[in-house]
Amino acid sequence: MKKENKVRDTALIVFLAILSLAYVYPVFMILMNSLKDERAITTSAAFLLPTAETFAGLTNYVTAIVSQGFLQSLGYSLFITLSSVALILVCCSMCAWYITRVRGVISKALYFLFVLSMVVPFQMVMFTLSSTADTLKLNTPWNICVIYLGFGAGLAVFMFCGFVRSVPVEVEEASMIDGCNPLQTFFLIVLPILKPTLVSVGILEAMWVWNDYLLPTLVLDIKKYMTIPMLIQRFRGSFGRVEMGPMMACIMLTIIPIIIVYLAGQKYIIKGVAAGAVKG
Repeated sequence: MKKENKVRDTALIVFLAILSLAYVYPVFMILMNSLKDERAITTSAAFLLPTAETFAGLTNYVTAIVSQGFLQSLGYSLFITLSSVALILVCCSMCAWYITRVRGVISKALYFLFVLSMVVPFQMVMFTLSSTADTLKLNTPWNICVIYLGFGAGLAVFMFCGFVRSVPVEVEEASMIDGCNPLQTFFLIVLPILKPTLVSVGILEAMWVWNDYLLPTLVLDIKKYMTIPMLIQRFRGSFGRVEMGPMMACIMLTIIPIIIVYLAGQKYIIKGVAAGAVKG
């Protein structure tokens, strides 16, 4: 029996290792080609390691940063991601606390509406969204976080509700006996307890907002504001010409920060997802 379990575990490890390599391989290809000159990327040498003849050093990275306004787009992406994630965490955690603690028809209806929003395809609302964003002046990097709040609230409220149900009500009642009002109870007692789910939801939402291309393209004025995913498309020139080297370098500069964030909070993601989906 032990031998069979050992064989099964070994086979599972091998399978997962191969699967991991399949996911890592595209990133490795982008990194490898970002260090080559243009000719090597557009030929069969694209699948080979850089050589002395094809190695371009950091030229592609310098071009990616200087030529298309990378630093400005980086600033817009950082602001949009940070503001959107902060708004989602604060508003959705408070909403989940209300839904969980206040029993009634309204709270149940709100919960089901948030859950339903997760299954509505973005394509169904994107044209109406573009018109509404223009009307309400939400078409700038300073206001687009409100739109991200609407689209990110479904998953966030669902996960927060699952975790809040596991928090003993007696803790909150004790704080109110000590003189805390509802806001103080939430921010001083409940919010620190929600740390695993806060981190996991924050990282998941940050990965989505940072890599999002479609929503900013529909809402923002691309002549004034461009996020990093929008900037990458600018390396596509006229007549189908693509600056592959700088584009690969720009992609690497885009994915490295979010990979670091994900790896740093990976254990919290697992804890938070498990808590939000199982407890209660």
